[in-house]
Amino acid sequence: MSRPIEEFKRTVESVAAIANATLTGDVATVITGLTLSSNDVQEGDLFIALPGEKAHGADFAAEAIARGAVAVLTDSEGASKVKGVPVIVSAHPRRAAGVISAWFYSEPMRDLYSVGVTGTNGKTTVTTLLHQIMSAAGRDSGLIGTVETLIGNETFASKRTTPESSDLQALSAVMRERHMRNLVMEVSSHAIALERIRGSHFAVVAFTNLSQDHLDFHKTMDDYFAAKAKLFTFEFSDLAVINIDDAHGVRLAAQTELPVMTVSRHDQSATWHYVSIAPDYVGAHVAIRGSGGILIEGKVQLHGGYNYDNLLMAVAIANESGIDPIDIAAILPHLTGAAGRLESVRLGQNFTALVDYAHSPDAVARVLETAHEITDGRVIAVLGCGGDRDTSKRPLMGKALHAGADVAIFTSDNPRSEKPEEILVQMTLGLDIQEPSVIIQDRSDAIKAAVNQAQEGDLVVILGKGHEKGQEIAGVVHPFDDRVELARAIEDKK
Repeated sequence: MSRPIEEFKRTVESVAAIANATLTGDVATVITGLTLSSNDVQEGDLFIALPGEKAHGADFAAEAIARGAVAVLTDSEGASKVKGVPVIVSAHPRRAAGVISAWFYSEPMRDLYSVGVTGTNGKTTVTTLLHQIMSAAGRDSGLIGTVETLIGNETFASKRTTPESSDLQALSAVMRERHMRNLVMEVSSHAIALERIRGSHFAVVAFTNLSQDHLDFHKTMDDYFAAKAKLFTFEFSDLAVINIDDAHGVRLAAQTELPVMTVSRHDQSATWHYVSIAPDYVGAHVAIRGSGGILIEGKVQLHGGYNYDNLLMAVAIANESGIDPIDIAAILPHLTGAAGRLESVRLGQNFTALVDYAHSPDAVARVLETAHEITDGRVIAVLGCGGDRDTSKRPLMGKALHAGADVAIFTSDNPRSEKPEEILVQMTLGLDIQEPSVIIQDRSDAIKAAVNQAQEGDLVVILGKGHEKGQEIAGVVHPFDDRVELARAIEDKK
């Protein structure tokens, strides 16, 4: 992960003081970097060793020290496993890691116009559209998200939606160093709950929607909502932008302590709303009314109601950041959306072929609704459910597929450590699956079957993996890209 060229130096004594933690060892030891990964240690680093589900970070302390770590931050359990370097011990090491990381790099996010977007669905598209608007308006901007991390023209693969605190603050410092004006990023509920954003501060935080997902981690929808709501405080931001078409958005707007700017596709009392949306086969002509009566009109190459929600939020934040509405209107026709989000695969075939990341019940239903809006033919959809994740959503996703597609093909996603056939049993529980709908465990074969069924004017959509380039089976990640598989199937059919 990229780090700033500028040299930062802090004594372990000052680090411990900022973290309100205890310190053993040489108090004058100087650290010049931070990391949570023993594989990423550079000479002079503070190694942050956190407790995990399967192992404790301190188990890798000796390796980190051998690579050049000069001190370790951990909890009391981890401290007993560290030898030979100063040890900073915190009762809340995750929280301390966030605070230390922001302080170490002199709070870089406050020197950028930073925007954090959270919600079950839409985070990637909102941040991608906003980044595109800002960049087209002549503002060098950084992007951190599920698909990729961008610093100007440089691209990095993203390991997770929201990086660990040390990586997040280092990336922000690099953006500041390279004179980026803006940072746009996705903020996952995991990142909030696991304190990865502790020490961060945004000019704007935004909420898209909330529907069932990640209940393997959060346990209940109330817990899931509470995790998202933590972001909407003065600790983390100055302003909230909230979609009030979502019931949880209405609830959040009522309870947040932040000033609120609302967005709505349907409610014209919202700060930002649509005057009109006129769809056509390319996308739509939209008219958006905003703060102070601003009117922004233009053509967009986006399909589907939820994408219009995402666009509206991006436009509202872009205007709030100071971009001229006239410039925004001129940029609208050039927006392309995010990779793997209703991404089209075109090889001259006589049917529409799309790939989408939808992997929650609500997202599946929304995509299939959109699919019916943009074709007069049949909707043929392929979907699986991931292993080692929220099992309660599997029958709901299966039901959404069965109800929303003319031809529903049930298959594998990333089974991970689970048996694919058992996931499919849970996914299809209670469904009466009749031809031409079918269960095909092998995902590649399922995609081929969908394409082979397609007739002129139909729409084929492959759901669940989107931009992903691998499929994890029994702990091994095999190369697999839905877009590539779909293209091959189309070529083989021709």
